[in-house]
Amino acid sequence: MTTEKHPQEPRLLPWASQDGKPCYLIGEGRGPVSDLADGLEELQLSMAVQLLDHSRAALNRPESPTPTELLFITNRLTESLSDAVRVADSRGRRLDQALHAP
Repeated sequence: MTTEKHPQEPRLLPWASQDGKPCYLIGEGRGPVSDLADGLEELQLSMAVQLLDHSRAALNRPESPTPTELLFITNRLTESLSDAVRVADSRGRRLDQALHAP
């Protein structure tokens, strides 16, 4: 009886290359790069929660945020949302793979 090993789909990493292209990790999901990616994903999601709290507070102040503040908040929220979508995509792919593993 032959056991056929199915290769894992490369892991989408929580950072991009210098030219903005996605980076992937090929392997079993263990090791220093995988640990670094796990830590960065946690940091990105934690920062997103903090940014969301800050944004809500700024928008709920009695005085309206200035246009400069709104631009800053919008830019940071856009960056944070991009990070969170990448984390969700990466984790979703790994979850799907785990659910469909033989």
